[in-house]
Amino acid sequence: MYDVLIIGAGISGCMIAKMLSEYYLKVIVIEKENDVAKHASGANSAIIHSGHDPKPNTLKARFNLEGSRMYQSICEQLKVAYERCGAFVVACNKEELDILDNLHKQALDRNIPCEIMDIKQIKEKEPNISDNVIKGLYLPTTAIVTPWEVCIAAMEEAILNGVELKLDTKVTDIKHLDNYYQITTNKESYQARIIINCAGVYADDIYSYLDKPPYTINARKGEYFVLDHTNKPLVKHIIYPTPSSLGKGVLVVPTIHHNILLGPNSEQIDDKEGNNTTDDALNYVKQQVNKTVNNIPLQNIIHNYAGLRPTGSTHDFYIQEDDKHPNFIHVACIESPGLASAPAIAKYVVEEIMKDKFEHIKKAIYIHRKKTINPRNLTANEYNSLIRSKKEYGNIICRCEQISKQEIIDAINRPCGARTVDGVKRRCRPGMGRCQGGFCQPNVAKIIAETLKIDISEVLFDKDDSNIVSGYAKGDL
Repeated sequence: MYDVLIIGAGISGCMIAKMLSEYYLKVIVIEKENDVAKHASGANSAIIHSGHDPKPNTLKARFNLEGSRMYQSICEQLKVAYERCGAFVVACNKEELDILDNLHKQALDRNIPCEIMDIKQIKEKEPNISDNVIKGLYLPTTAIVTPWEVCIAAMEEAILNGVELKLDTKVTDIKHLDNYYQITTNKESYQARIIINCAGVYADDIYSYLDKPPYTINARKGEYFVLDHTNKPLVKHIIYPTPSSLGKGVLVVPTIHHNILLGPNSEQIDDKEGNNTTDDALNYVKQQVNKTVNNIPLQNIIHNYAGLRPTGSTHDFYIQEDDKHPNFIHVACIESPGLASAPAIAKYVVEEIMKDKFEHIKKAIYIHRKKTINPRNLTANEYNSLIRSKKEYGNIICRCEQISKQEIIDAINRPCGARTVDGVKRRCRPGMGRCQGGFCQPNVAKIIAETLKIDISEVLFDKDDSNIVSGYAKGDL
């Protein structure tokens, strides 16, 4: 019997697992995919919003503001990158100026550092800002992270402190028995006193095993471009247009690794697995970003992708214990600003909703994860010393991002380690560069096979049935 079973290993599930791992509890996380952060948490704008935008008196407003103020210390503890780059919300006409003024007042009411700047002041900080822009709201505390890195690190620390993670494990039924729940999956059954539903776009489907859901969730698709590194950054700050009913708009976002994200659009779809990209949506993204930023080097696009946001009928986060089924906790309808809100959501669930459900006695010994080794941050002497300790740090597999064989082996062997080519890519970046794995992908697959001691035909790129090698030609091994 588990004390707590968490369904879903996105940012909410991972943060809650990490926080629960600080206590004397038996906790398990089950995830239907073969890795953590595979959906909305791994395909978003990577922004820790300051909290200026959500409507007053909503959970979004509360947790965005609280979460953004927690993030730097959380990232320092997890030993992952956090960069406070700042942002501008820009207005291009009179109607947008009125919206900008309202956002400014809202930010001031929430004690968020901010300032209204004219086009001349903005251009001093961002020379490529469009001449269409009249004014902008400067938000210096807005930050960026690598979202899947935060998820992986949080889950890794949870595992180090006793949390179990079961991947490729899909819920097929839930029964509420006397004082516990029976959770049936495609693999085995589990019993737990408490369920925390963090299933993203599927949160309503999960609850429907028990009862009619108190909310419905639709998938809202957002599509993005990724630009290659450049010698001179296109922008140093996040550039938001003024928001609309569809969301924060199409953004221009610098990333932790010095790429640029362009996007997203916003389109409600019926398919909760429909994360394909389309010409129409991507052309719309190109059109919109050119309204706010000049000189965008579209010839440097190296990748595009789509993510699905779980948009709920409540028009706000839905985070509470269920009225009909005690000890079933909903963490649902977590769309933007879900990434920014995640630490505060976890704190609220563990310390408020669950305050009377277990003894809040923290473990005497808590294990922190070790920072990953990044040779690109070392001096030449330090790097040479590292190679002498393990020669494969000198064997460069990914030329675009300068990733060594040993870094790939390390990414596979860590707690919550990579099991697919995409999993390696998200942990240490081979395949993230200009050639998008064109040169390194076969070698990455070989390293996975060698390290896991499996045949290369078993190595997946990403999802099930995405095998890198489907068989052997005559004369091969």
